[in-house]
Amino acid sequence: MRSGRKMQHYPNSAVLHRLFDPVEKCLTPEFARRLVGVRAPADVQERLDVLADKSSDGTLTAEERCDYETYVRTINFIGVLQAKARAFLESEAAR
Repeated sequence: MRSGRKMQHYPNSAVLHRLFDPVEKCLTPEFARRLVGVRAPADVQERLDVLADKSSDGTLTAEERCDYETYVRTINFIGVLQAKARAFLESEAAR
């Protein structure tokens, strides 16, 4: 779910990782593999790319900035879930 552009790292990702530690215990191998493969639909990725370009150019409207920040926060959230799923799959493979 990443844009080709570098996303700002939010300090709350460490908090998210801690909060989602219990989630890893609920995963099954099948669900973890599916979660790792989650990607944004093409139209969402296109919109994100447009907003990222406008953000880099400093031309975002207030509404667009709100949308972009929501995308970035959501991607961060999903990224933490995917990291937990990858860790789960790695631990399963090591067994």
